Amino acid sequence: MKRAYLFLLILFTLSACEQTNTSTNEDNISVVVGDMNAKDVNNTEISPSTKGDLSKVSSEFLAQNESDLSAWDFETAYKMCTEALSEYYKAIWNGSDIDFDTYIDNENLKQYTQKKVASQYDLFLKNKLTYNQVTSVDIGASQVDYVGGDKSFFYLKLDARVHKDIGNFAEPTEFLVQSLNGKLVIVDWYTSSKDSYDSTVRGEFQTINNPDIWNNGEWVSTIN
Repeated sequence: MKRAYLFLLILFTLSACEQTNTSTNEDNISVVVGDMNAKDVNNTEISPSTKGDLSKVSSEFLAQNESDLSAWDFETAYKMCTEALSEYYKAIWNGSDIDFDTYIDNENLKQYTQKKVASQYDLFLKNKLTYNQVTSVDIGASQVDYVGGDKSFFYLKLDARVHKDIGNFAEPTEFLVQSLNGKLVIVDWYTSSKDSYDSTVRGEFQTINNPDIWNNGEWVSTIN
């Protein structure tokens, strides 16, 4: 009930902001959603018989307006990022498969993320840590920004608590989401916790606000 109330409040806020700014496409909307929780979307228990085996049908995350992203795509963007993040944790700890084509279109970001998953899984395997597998992931959004304009995008800051056979841990991850040919796609993905792969490779304390960053070949070459 609390989540439903918060979601309705978010939709009301987005609606009010869009109606107030109908004269311009350069709307910047910031919504704080610290109590919103994606438990009912992604916190699925993995039975012993299916650990390490990702058996889900890939789905597309479609924008409400095929021609552009709007604030009304918030729920779809949120669902896509929570699903991607949940599957990511299962991939790096359980060795599960993950289809990045479902979430990412940019080849540079896709290759980087595939490399990130392989590197972390190999590290955990080498240190004999993969026996302690992920059983569920609770994800909540602490911040969502809709940035309008010619290249409108969502900024989402998600807080994940990863439950394992023994113990759990938490860390934040930031996403940028755009619409491409009517489909929502992740255009940047950065986990900012200390000693994370992203912090090590891309650097700590990065500002995640450039949806075109993975199209910058010169920058990409510095982290590969």
